[in-house]
Amino acid sequence: MAVPTPHGAPDHPTVPPRVPPELAELLRTNLAAVADEVEEEVRRQVPEYARPADGAYRQNLRSGVVQALTLFVDHIADPRDDAGAIAATYYELGRGEALEGRSLDALQSALRVGGLCAWRQMGRTAEELGLDSAVVAALGELAFRTVHEVAQAAASGYAEAQLRSSDELERRRKRLLDLLLEDGPVAPEAVQDLAHSARWPVPRTVAVVALAAAPDRREEDRPLAAAGALVDMGSRPPRMLVPDPEGSGGIGGRAFTLALRGRPAAIGPAVAVTEAAQSLRLATRALGLMGRGVLPRQGVVRCTEHLSTLLLHGDESLLERLQARVLAPLDAVSAGQRDRLAETLLAWLLSGSNVPDVAVRLHIHPQTVRYRLRQLEKHFGDALHDPETRLDLILALRAEALLARQD
Repeated sequence: MAVPTPHGAPDHPTVPPRVPPELAELLRTNLAAVADEVEEEVRRQVPEYARPADGAYRQNLRSGVVQALTLFVDHIADPRDDAGAIAATYYELGRGEALEGRSLDALQSALRVGGLCAWRQMGRTAEELGLDSAVVAALGELAFRTVHEVAQAAASGYAEAQLRSSDELERRRKRLLDLLLEDGPVAPEAVQDLAHSARWPVPRTVAVVALAAAPDRREEDRPLAAAGALVDMGSRPPRMLVPDPEGSGGIGGRAFTLALRGRPAAIGPAVAVTEAAQSLRLATRALGLMGRGVLPRQGVVRCTEHLSTLLLHGDESLLERLQARVLAPLDAVSAGQRDRLAETLLAWLLSGSNVPDVAVRLHIHPQTVRYRLRQLEKHFGDALHDPETRLDLILALRAEALLARQD
C-alpha cells in the first residue's frame, strides 16, 4: 500500500511517544461516545457523507470511525502494534468510495475532520487527567500518525479501485467495439445493453477510421483524441469508431486532421450504429488503396469522396477480367502507343466524344486527337459507339489510370 508520505508525516519516529500505556484503557472507555461525535461531525462538515444514517452505508462509516479510534488507542497501549488489520479496513473503505463514485478529496476531508474531532475529545480527556504538556504533545503526534496511516491505506484502496474500474471499462468498450464491427447482423438490444455497461451513449450514426501503422512505436499505443471514440490500436489496421462523425465534434474538422500528426488515415462513411462493419470495410479497403498509391498515400482520405474507386476495386479479380476483355484490342499495339491511345480514349469517353475538350484535357492539338481516334476505331470498330461497351471501357480505363499512379 505504498503511497507518497505527506509532508511532515514521520513514517517511523526515532523516539517513541512518551504516553503512559495505562492511558489507553481510560480512553478506550470513552471510545463509543467519541465515535458518535466523530461520525456526526463528518456528516455535518462533508456534504458527500450527509446521507440517511441507516443501512450498510451507516455500518461502513461507523466501522471506519471505530477502527481508526481503536488504532489510535492501540498505538498508545503498544507503539509497536501491527496495524495491518486496520489498514485493510481503510483500504476497503477507499475502494468502496471509488466504486461509489465519490472523489478522493471527499474521503480525505472526512479523515481530516474526523481526526481533528477525535483529537479534541481525547485531548480534553488527557487534560482532565492532569497529564503534563509533553504527554499531550505525544498524543498529538500519535493522532497525526493515525490519520496518516489510515489515509495511506484508504488512498491505496481508492487508487486500485479506480485502476480496476478503468481497466474493466476499457474491456467492456473493447467488447462493444468488437460487437459493432463483427460481420453479420448486429442486434440493437445487444448494442444497447453492452453500451450501457460500457458507459457509452449510443449515437445516431458512426464512422470508422482506419489508421496506417505508426512510424514510431511509441505512438502506436496512444489513442487519438476524439471524444467518445471507441479505439482499438492493437488491431491491424488500428481503428477508431467515432460517434456522430458529421457533428461539430466529429472528424470533418481541422482539429481531427491535426490530431493525426501526419498519420495517413481512411474515414469510412457515416452509417447507422448497427452497420458500423460496412464503414470499417470501406475504410480498410481505402487504406489498402492508399498504400498502393491508387488513392493519395498521405493525409486523410474520406471514402465518400472516392466511392467509384472503391467500387472498381471491390473485386480485383473481376476487374482484371473486365480489363482483359474490353481492352484486348489494344494488345495489338506497342506499349508506348497503347498508353497514348488508352489515355485519349478515356478522355474522349468522359468528354462526351468532344474532340476540342479532349485536346484541352490532354494538352495536345485537336488534329492529334482525331488521328488517335482513327487508330482507335480501326482497333475497336463499332464497339466504340455501343452504350454498354462504352461503360465497360470507362470502368476498365479508369481503373487502369488509377493503377498507373503507383508507378
